[in-house]
This record gives sequence, structure tokens and C-alpha cells, in this order.
Amino acid sequence: MYERAGFGASVRRGERPAIVVVDLTHGFTDPEAPTGADLSDVVAATAQLIECARPAGVPVVFTTIAYTPAEAEGDAVTWLTKAPGMRALREGSRAVAVDDRLPVGPGDHLITKKGASAFFGTGLAGLLAGLRVDTVLVCGATTSGCVRATAVDAVQSGFPVLVPRQCVGDRAKDPHEANLFDIQAKYGDVIELADALGYLEEIR
Repeated sequence: MYERAGFGASVRRGERPAIVVVDLTHGFTDPEAPTGADLSDVVAATAQLIECARPAGVPVVFTTIAYTPAEAEGDAVTWLTKAPGMRALREGSRAVAVDDRLPVGPGDHLITKKGASAFFGTGLAGLLAGLRVDTVLVCGATTSGCVRATAVDAVQSGFPVLVPRQCVGDRAKDPHEANLFDIQAKYGDVIELADALGYLEEIR
């Protein structure tokens, strides 16, 4: 049915990719955190991808969700009514810091957001345009939430999207797989980590 409808074609891969690491912060990667899960394999795979990208000068952008006390305790952010566990993501806390296992470099960028998409209400699109990026590799958490929203907004902003399967994760398997299927059908290419590493090797 999807093939008949014309979904699932491959995206164009450019020569100036960037890696966008969505919300691999302690609040999402620590299973003891209210919003967390054990994403150790995702963190390890994303670290491998970043290290492969360094020699090619590929830009790396990390995102975090962080709320001021007024935002976390009030009603200004509608999403927090639906997902009150996210109120624990306070500015300055360990929960909003990028996971220590990821190789954050001095030249990397950090985007702070209030919602699901790394593009909505942030300067990410302008940053990528300024860097002359022509392809975005989306990693992070969660597949059914912020990763999917970022992939949708990336393609709507004019960037071909690649999602390395091993570099994204969720709290449950079913929404993870369903959203990978949907991204592959409509918004980007869901690829293997080995394919992503090979692509970066070619760029280098």
C-alpha cells in the first residue's frame, strides 16, 4: 500500500552533513530519572558516529530540553500539562546536561528547546544554513517523540534526513519501531550505523 502510494523513496545525500543529537541528556539516558530509560547502546553508537565525523569536520549539534522554575512550575508550557514528568528537566540540573559518555567537543553547538522538535522555536535551521549543511543525521531520544518531531521539521526546513537505527531509542519497543517505519516511509532514510559510518568516511 505504501509503495503504491509513492512513499519510501531514498533521500539525496549531500556532501556537507551535520549530526543533530537530540536530547541524549541524563534526564533521558538515566533509567532512574522520571523521564529516563537505559539508552546505553544508543549513547555508545552515537559516540561512535560522532568520533567518525570529527576528521571530516562534520558539525555536531546537541539539544537539551530545559525549563526555568517559572516554566516548570506554572502553566505557560502546555506540553507539561500532558507530560508532567518533564517538569523535572530544570535549567542547571544534571538532568538537562548532555550524557557524560558522549564526546562533546569545544566546537560543538548546543540548542536548548522547550518542545519536541529541535527546530521549533530555536535557531537550529539558521545555524545549519549558516554552516551550509545539506544533510542532517538525526540521533537521540525518543524515537516516537523528539526524534520524530525533529526529523519531520528537518525535512520541512529543506534538509534531507538520515536516521541511523542504532543511534535512536525509546522507552518501549513498539513506539520505537512504529516511528522508525513512519520516518522511513515519509520523512527520511532509516539506515544502519555501518551505512552512516561509511557515508562519513566518504565525506572525509
